[in-house]
Amino acid sequence: MQAVLTPAAAQPALVQFSLDMDDTPAASREASAHERVGLALGRDYALHGLTPPIAHLYPQSPLQRGWMATRGRPVRTPATPPVELWLALRTHAWTRGRSFEDIQLTPHHLAQLDTTHCPITREQLGDDNRSIDRVRDDAGYAAGNLAVMSQRANRAKGRHGLPALQDMADSCAAGPITRIGGLAEVEWRRLAVLASFVTPLSHEQAAAIPLLVLPPNRLRLFNPIQALQALVTRQLATPGWSARLSRLEALLPTDALRSDFNRFLLALAPRVLAAAELQEPHQIRWALEDAWALPLVQKRWARFALQLHPEQAEALVERAAAKKLCPVHVQRHADATDGWALASGGYAT
Repeated sequence: MQAVLTPAAAQPALVQFSLDMDDTPAASREASAHERVGLALGRDYALHGLTPPIAHLYPQSPLQRGWMATRGRPVRTPATPPVELWLALRTHAWTRGRSFEDIQLTPHHLAQLDTTHCPITREQLGDDNRSIDRVRDDAGYAAGNLAVMSQRANRAKGRHGLPALQDMADSCAAGPITRIGGLAEVEWRRLAVLASFVTPLSHEQAAAIPLLVLPPNRLRLFNPIQALQALVTRQLATPGWSARLSRLEALLPTDALRSDFNRFLLALAPRVLAAAELQEPHQIRWALEDAWALPLVQKRWARFALQLHPEQAEALVERAAAKKLCPVHVQRHADATDGWALASGGYAT
């Protein structure tokens, strides 16, 4: 007869733990994700003929090991300023455990972010005060989430999201303290607008935000009505804007929309035409942004924008781009947050 043990009679299995020291050489163990990134970084420093930061030149550093193992090879390409920035940003992200999306975020992409003046403080940027900010703090270093700004603006922004930035601006407006963290009310409001571009908002919320700062190059806009707002505003920065806006107006589906669109332009255009003698691109940009500080401009924009649905706004942007009515490149992303590491709060997993 064969005996069968019932679950009640079964005995728990014994578990043994081995606590021996691991004497396996580090090179033969499977590298962690953090270590693999460090090794790759070191190799790239060597392949571009650069020495890594001294803080990483110690024997246990994966970055140092990757660099030492590769530095005897021929230099792939001499390092350019965008390559140096790319390596520095990757090193900064790796050191802090932040995610860095390295497929789209290339030296070429970083070069397109550059600007002469801070979009927030409007101070001129140089090597001593330039920085790159992750606009959305709960995302990593990824294409579409980065903007160049002054170190002063970057430090003040810190980890604040849209609601906190709006609160900072309101606090400055209420007084008696008119500057917080070194920034005035208008600078906090520009930061809030910048954050709104990469924050999913309702159509009504997005339509109520004045365009106090134009979207920096390559930043992704999550809210279709803000994309339309920026497209229309940018028209006035280049010659031939009147004809282009007339063609854009013709794309609107109803007479009421066309009428309200014209009323909005009648409020916006004169403020820009008053600065027609401006020649520098950053001065023209500022004139466009300052025009949005006028209550009448925002009031007429909201009246027009709230008659649209998000899908209509998105379709208008796409049709305008297809008909070459936009003076800047427009690209639609099926997944705007691809590679942003939102699930991990922007940290490397």
